[in-house]
Amino acid sequence: MEILTYNTISFLFLYFFVSVLCQNGSDISPISSPSPFGVSTERLIFKDRRLAVVYPIIQAFKATITEDPLNRTGNWVGGDICNYTGFYCDNPPDNLSAIAVAGIDFNGFLLGAPTLEGFIDKLPDLAIFHANSNKFAGSIPDVSLLKYFYELDVSNNVHAGTFPMTVIGVKDLSFLDIRFNLFSGSVPPGIFNQALEVLFINNNDFTAKLPETFGSTPVRYLTLANNKLTGSIPRSIGNLNMTLIEVLLLNNKLTGCLPYEVGFLKELKLFDVEDNLLTGPLPCSLSCLDKIELLNLAKNLFYWEVPEELCALVNLENLTLSGNYFTKVGPVCRKLIKNGILDMRQNCVHDLPDQRSLLECTEFYLKYIRFCPYPETFKIIPCKDDYHHHWEGSKAKTMKAPVTYKTLSRHKF
Repeated sequence: MEILTYNTISFLFLYFFVSVLCQNGSDISPISSPSPFGVSTERLIFKDRRLAVVYPIIQAFKATITEDPLNRTGNWVGGDICNYTGFYCDNPPDNLSAIAVAGIDFNGFLLGAPTLEGFIDKLPDLAIFHANSNKFAGSIPDVSLLKYFYELDVSNNVHAGTFPMTVIGVKDLSFLDIRFNLFSGSVPPGIFNQALEVLFINNNDFTAKLPETFGSTPVRYLTLANNKLTGSIPRSIGNLNMTLIEVLLLNNKLTGCLPYEVGFLKELKLFDVEDNLLTGPLPCSLSCLDKIELLNLAKNLFYWEVPEELCALVNLENLTLSGNYFTKVGPVCRKLIKNGILDMRQNCVHDLPDQRSLLECTEFYLKYIRFCPYPETFKIIPCKDDYHHHWEGSKAKTMKAPVTYKTLSRHKF
């Protein structure tokens, strides 16, 4: 299943517009009713009563907008809401003959508003809200009462405060993107109990430890990079063995050893923990990551030898181990170095170029080496019985560009 890309959302409800053109004119009638928002609907024509209900909500939100340099709200007038820029209509599941606002795409609109509360949480048929690269502030509205809601993207805005607890418990939420905001504090364990497929919370100011519930969500694409997360990677990560494809944990303050259970992630293609404080020898279970294409463990405190079995993985396109304290690489790994796949710079393998000084390596091994819990697991290869990694004669493969690295840019991807 592919992630819904932002630049294709405008086609999501395209078939609706064709059906609207074919409607009988008798179904379209003027609707006039008092509005609790002080916005009159008198003498306006709406294609459906559901549109008449949300019209004053949209107009009230429009009145709060402080910046609109691209004049995206210029055509938010009249009763033809389905043709408002950024609004998309569809037939709601509870009444396939009705017409309602089902999706909103404000990506790149550069709108400014003090809050989204009282807007998206008041649109009863809303399923998708994407608003990357705006200047929306305030809290994230409580969308838990929106019975069809499943995608929320408020990335690259100016939302602040603690993690938006209003998204916890949204039953069908599968896509959550709050990256590049000003959120801080801990990441609540409850978010990992949700049936998310995509979770992007990178480039905020989150702290505290990753919860033990870390492996309880069937997430496929996970980005927690560029925060201040601490503690170890929970062993429960192994529970994601059937779903997790890409995970970015780089540039945090994670400590401890890589859990043996990382080797259970048989769907994993990208694993990046660069620039943390992780340590220990590499578990040989990593050699079970048959689908891994990009493995980045750079700028940590890993030590001892690089498992030859890891270097024999046939799908590896990039293995980055620079900036650690490894002391030994075997012939299979050396072949990867020669082919430009394995980066071993700034380690302690002194017959290789660009290594740490002997003094620096000695000091680390005398003063800073830390032993790992469950040491008996580090030599176990759980897939050994059906071990089939063969470097020689492997077919050349073309690596598909990773999805999650695109989340490290502020804008939509």
